[in-house]
Amino acid sequence: MANELKITLVKSTIGAKPKHKKTAAALGLTKLNKTVTQKDNAAMRGMIKHISHLVKVEEI
Repeated sequence: MANELKITLVKSTIGAKPKHKKTAAALGLTKLNKTVTQKDNAAMRGMIKHISHLVKVEEI
């Protein structure tokens, strides 16, 4: 597995379930097309899986 993940919010959270909005905010994704870098671990993978329809993920 890679050491870091580059996560980009590609779909708006408007109309998403409140739990999905909170997950995106917890990842640091507040605006559309914003990109953050996070450590690659089980917790991050779980959060990404939860909102996989809203984000694009690249391994660095």
